[in-house]
Amino acid sequence: MEVFGGFMVMMSIISLFLAVVWLIMPFVVFAIKGKQDRTLEMLEAIEKRLSVIENTLVSAKTVPPQGEQEECKECCYEEKKS
Repeated sequence: MEVFGGFMVMMSIISLFLAVVWLIMPFVVFAIKGKQDRTLEMLEAIEKRLSVIENTLVSAKTVPPQGEQEECKECCYEEKKS
């Protein structure tokens, strides 16, 4: 009878632990899901901002005036000759 009583005490402790875990887990899962959703939204916003910046930089590239390009070609050409 003592073995049966010990077994029942062990089972009650384990079931209490499982009940606590069962009650707490949904809150933990939904909290993690909420944080993950906010992080995803933030990353999408960052990606949009970076693409706007990238497009601005690509369209703002300046080409040096024609005279400077010719001088550069002459310099580089002379360096390659020697």
